[in-house]
Amino acid sequence: MTQTNTARPKVLAIAEAANPEWVSVPLVGWSLAKALREVADVHLVTQIRNRDAILRTGLVEGRDFTVIDSESVARPFWALAEKLRMGEGKGWTTLQAINALTYPWFEHLVWKQFGPAIKAGEYDIVHRITPLSPTITSPIARKVDRAGVPFILGPLNGGVPWPRQFDAERRAEKEWLSYLRSAYKHLPGRSATLKHASAIIVGSRHTQSEMPQACQNKTIYIPENGIDPARFNRIAKPEGPVLKACFVGRLVPYKGADMLIAAAADLLRAGRMTLDIIGDGPMLHALTEQAKTLNCEAGLTFHKWIEHSEVQTILSQSHILSFPSIREFGGGVVLEAMALGVVPVVVDYAGPGELVTPDTGFKIPCRSRETIIAALRETLETLAADPTSLAPLAKNAKARVDDLFLWHRKAQQMRDVYDWILTKKQSNKPDFFAAGL
Repeated sequence: MTQTNTARPKVLAIAEAANPEWVSVPLVGWSLAKALREVADVHLVTQIRNRDAILRTGLVEGRDFTVIDSESVARPFWALAEKLRMGEGKGWTTLQAINALTYPWFEHLVWKQFGPAIKAGEYDIVHRITPLSPTITSPIARKVDRAGVPFILGPLNGGVPWPRQFDAERRAEKEWLSYLRSAYKHLPGRSATLKHASAIIVGSRHTQSEMPQACQNKTIYIPENGIDPARFNRIAKPEGPVLKACFVGRLVPYKGADMLIAAAADLLRAGRMTLDIIGDGPMLHALTEQAKTLNCEAGLTFHKWIEHSEVQTILSQSHILSFPSIREFGGGVVLEAMALGVVPVVVDYAGPGELVTPDTGFKIPCRSRETIIAALRETLETLAADPTSLAPLAKNAKARVDDLFLWHRKAQQMRDVYDWILTKKQSNKPDFFAAGL
């Protein structure tokens, strides 16, 4: 889509979580806010815990960004959250529930500091980037709208339902609150937040489906994850006739590493495949015991947590990313693999299923555990018969990332959304992923 407005809009980018040295949501918040500086005059507002990391990037506090100290409210609640989640890396829904309680105070402080400037017209757009969760309302949406300034929400993503076949994994993840998650649609402030947003960016088709019908005309689908070519700058060059597979992720039940080992065991024993598992977590001991029981240790390497540069090194020596996660909101690691020219093999559910197309990778139907293992085993057998056949898909995967998912591409997509809002051409709503592209 061609930009219709050559002037750089002045954007107040609100990203409570935005940190260049962390991962997951904070890295998404930072990466998008940074990329937007290429297409707009952006002032970032973030939480005080991110200050030092942002200063180390060279941005100037006061000129380029402002920190908000909401710790007096946030810190006690987060201490409570750590107790309630019952284990590191578990209870994600509990964390979001706590965030829903603490975040309004952050925005209260944002309005207290920036409200006068917004009402004075010093910003063309107010864009709330994080939190990503669609369960967390934005108390200032109404105030910004009443000031005559467009308010943009998103990307929003999360809350993908647990596949009904994996309720045991759901309980193992301590996701008790997920059974009640749909109640968020009735939370005070949700309707007002959506009503007063000029545009709502959704990071998944599921989140888009949960938007009220009255909001669909201003809802735009843009997956939230992106790729920094400075961080992922290699081209995969796997060597030899043996299929080389890699798994990257936390070793927790829903990531499916145990299903992967079960599916790959015959090939690993026969020396027709190798598997690198990068990551750590509560399932590490069980997975190593599973490998011993199946007698497939020879072709399997557990790397635990390693430096990000080392992850890229190992991944770029692989033919495929074998990633059978059954509940992934975004699937950033899938894009990282594709950026290197590594072909993804994923379960066709939520984020990964939306990122991978038939000409860039393989999607295993999300059914029962046994069915996934069988289908994954069949796919691995086919690929192990001729790993060189993956070359065209690898090329397509990298091209797809280059066309749509580099951060500067995503900044251009957001700029098109800004122009659409500012020029009020409602009939020309941007559509970057038409027909499931």
